[in-house]
Amino acid sequence: MQATAYTYDPETRSGSVLLDDGTPVPFAADAFDAGGLRLLRPGQRVRIEVRQDAAPAGPPTITLVTLQTF
Repeated sequence: MQATAYTYDPETRSGSVLLDDGTPVPFAADAFDAGGLRLLRPGQRVRIEVRQDAAPAGPPTITLVTLQTF
């Protein structure tokens, strides 16, 4: 799935992305670390992998954030 980097805190290595419909979804440090990135800037196009949590109406949990390559 693709998204756009929205926020990123280098101290906590966590942040959020915007899905293509404009929905913000947070990600934790473990998802950032899984992607092998060192820095993320708002506006960068990223590829994310998600795991849908047990609550069907809840937001997805991002398990990986990495740069989108074409």
